[in-house]
Amino acid sequence: MMARGVLGVHQLLHLTNKAVFNRVPLLSSSLSGCRRYTNFSGSDSHEVKRERIIDKLKPAEYFNLTRDIVAPWAEHKPSHPALLVTDGHNKLTISYHTLVSEAKRFASALSNPRPPALALVLLPKVPQWWVVNLAGAWCGTIICPGVTQLTAKDVSYRIKHSGADCIICTADLAQALDTATRGLSRRILVSEGSQCKYREGWERYEDLMNSSEECNVECVNSKGSDVAQLFFTSGTTGRPKMVPHTHGSYGVGHITTSWYWLDLCEDDLVWNISDTGWAKAAWSSLYAPIMAGATAFVHQMARFNAEEMLQALRDYPVSVLCAPPTVYRALVQGASFHSGFPSLRHCVSAGEPLNPEVMYEWTKVTGLSIYEGFGQTETTLLACVVPGMRLRPGSMGKPAPGYDLKVVDDSCQELGPHQEGDLAINLKNSVPVGLFRGYLNDEAKSQEMFVGGYYLTGDKAYYDEDGYFWFIGRSDDVIISSGYRIGPFEVESCLLEHPAVAESAVVSSPDSLRGEVVKAFVILAEGYKDADHMALVISLQQHVKENTAPYKYPRMIEIVETLPKTVSGKIRRVELRNKEWGQK
Repeated sequence: MMARGVLGVHQLLHLTNKAVFNRVPLLSSSLSGCRRYTNFSGSDSHEVKRERIIDKLKPAEYFNLTRDIVAPWAEHKPSHPALLVTDGHNKLTISYHTLVSEAKRFASALSNPRPPALALVLLPKVPQWWVVNLAGAWCGTIICPGVTQLTAKDVSYRIKHSGADCIICTADLAQALDTATRGLSRRILVSEGSQCKYREGWERYEDLMNSSEECNVECVNSKGSDVAQLFFTSGTTGRPKMVPHTHGSYGVGHITTSWYWLDLCEDDLVWNISDTGWAKAAWSSLYAPIMAGATAFVHQMARFNAEEMLQALRDYPVSVLCAPPTVYRALVQGASFHSGFPSLRHCVSAGEPLNPEVMYEWTKVTGLSIYEGFGQTETTLLACVVPGMRLRPGSMGKPAPGYDLKVVDDSCQELGPHQEGDLAINLKNSVPVGLFRGYLNDEAKSQEMFVGGYYLTGDKAYYDEDGYFWFIGRSDDVIISSGYRIGPFEVESCLLEHPAVAESAVVSSPDSLRGEVVKAFVILAEGYKDADHMALVISLQQHVKENTAPYKYPRMIEIVETLPKTVSGKIRRVELRNKEWGQK
């Protein structure tokens, strides 16, 4: 029985248009669907490419990634690899023809008797992640990705607030999430290696695929305004917010990611270092490579290992690398870094500003520059540096095609060069196709972000006299550690569940490898003030690891007597953060 609130979510989303589709209105031939993204010359200057891309960033009345992009590529070059997957020992190549065939087959299985409205997808870097995403587009199921470290509590929250009626996850996760997911109408197990064992109340991916040898479901005629993906993004003043993106916002908006920033072409092998639970994976592991007809490189490292990554860059013809500064920092410190990477031609970075020292060392050894980019879960690519532009290490670059970036004060008055303020998108002349339209079921928060004809990103920044933008910090205190976005509120709430904690405040603290880490300031409850502090710190860290996603745990804990507060009693995290970062 569906709760009234959940039903409201489904009505609000109006997620799918179930009318079947017989002929692609956007295409005059199967090939033109691909070529409309690929008609750029390698000799085009970045200014010419920018103008041509802007001309293509128009809202699509109807759009479907699987139908309009993947299927035409599969028809045009069926044997071309869409994915190259390796565990470091063995490799698997999956062609565009195979990928779209598998997606259609799974879409058929999902549609019997009817496709789910929204599926939580908690899968690691396995080929099924790509199949599930494309199948969802084909049959009209919204995909809501999550990291595989989510706990039962995290998943219960997502089910309750998203209205999910399906979960697709690994066998190990299924065991941990069995109780939390019992109310869902579909629960599907995906094997990571050997065949999955049967589990009561769950369906096996392989059985569903075997039962749908041919696609017998027509592609839904999805509107550009229909929701395709739903992301949960962390915040500081509440639980994660829901960010819906449409078939159009990603299917059209990521033209810029693919062709402008990543500079992809059909012959590229692109390696994007991002967990499949984050929007960045949808950006640069799914949409961008497919739009270019390129090949996504998938390395299934259980844990990041710099030497293993360096070896892979030598063993495989990776030509485009997309990684956070954390990864580049680790690579330049690797013992085999100086051996070189013969196929690499283009490198980009995002997630946090890149240290000039890392840029210098990387360029000295590889001869390649690292081009920085900036965006949010709520947007597509907002700003970047591309070949042909002057490099300014640490800058997020200039506004990406389709976005009119400004820096404004508290009254939404635009500021001049070198004046610090709120980074904002000017909406007075047009609304970018890649910008979301508001948080799902959170009108109050949406109204905070859309003010006076601007979308306020929640980040502090300034721009210089040449139009380069520079990131200062996050207004909302969100911590980005090793590329993971972590909301202080989530960690603080978890700490408060421990009997030893009376009060807590969580901020970022600088770290030479991860960029920043989670640090918790804790006031002990009565009865624990005389306890062994070292043992208590370990106990608190373990408590957070066990009760929320492990990457959120505070690597540093400082036990204090008081916390700085405003006159209204709110904790002044900014004061604690400034102390950590050596600011006044």
